[in-house]
Parts: sequence; structure tokens; C-alpha cells
Amino acid sequence: MVHAIYGRLLQVVQTFGPFREEPKKTSIHLVNTLGFAGMHPRKSFLYLNVRMDRPLQSERVAKSEQVSKNRYHNEVKIITPDEVDDELIGWLKEAYRLA
Repeated sequence: MVHAIYGRLLQVVQTFGPFREEPKKTSIHLVNTLGFAGMHPRKSFLYLNVRMDRPLQSERVAKSEQVSKNRYHNEVKIITPDEVDDELIGWLKEAYRLA
């Protein structure tokens, strides 16, 4: 299931424009000119960290953390590919534009 979620996220991000994947030890970062998202796979779900200039206000956001003056990490737990919906795609698109 995690592989299907990852594939769905990549499929969506490809429609935004150029980006690259940067594999790390425990995550994969998505980068335009700057990083805009990080995927942290777990056994039965995926944490998506969306980097934005504001905290997200939603029950879907497990954690929102201010990491610098104008940068927030917003963590969303995704259990199925169907959760990659219009709301989540909008957040990713906003993060992509900021990068």
C-alpha cells in the first residue's frame, strides 16, 4: 500500500513541473529549486511532510512545526492512495510554487 501511495504522489507532482527526488536514509525529499515535500515511509502508511510558509489548519495534519521565520513543516499521515485528494494536491501545489 505504501508503494501505491508513493506512486500516486509522484504522479500528481509530475503535473506541476520539473522536480527531482532526493533519497535519504529514511525518507525521500522532493525538490524543485528548494525542497517542498518529504515522504517518510512506514510499514503500513506514509508520512508526507509538506513545507510551506504557513501552518496548515486541518484535522488531517498530524503535526505542524515552525522551523524558521517563514517555514513550516506540516505532517500528514496517508494510509491509502485515495487520500491523495484535491485538498492534499492543493497543499502540494502551493508548496511546489514556494520552492
